[in-house]
Amino acid sequence: MTSRQSPLSIMLHSLFANAEPARFWSGDFWYALMLIVAISLVYAATRHERMRPILIHAGRVFVWITGFMFLVFLLMQFIGWRT
Repeated sequence: MTSRQSPLSIMLHSLFANAEPARFWSGDFWYALMLIVAISLVYAATRHERMRPILIHAGRVFVWITGFMFLVFLLMQFIGWRT
């Protein structure tokens, strides 16, 4: 008797089952990461003048942007899995 797996666990397993670490570390991921850091810092600097509030705000913006991108990624994976 097999246990029923959720669509999310099946999707994540199929996504990472054949993942190549070298491909991940040398891909466009680093460009996106540096771009998100730059955007976060510039956006936070337009709101604050002191360094500590800038870094705190930039950290929050970074988490917000990466979280949103991850949700879009999961949605796209789910749509691709359903077709």
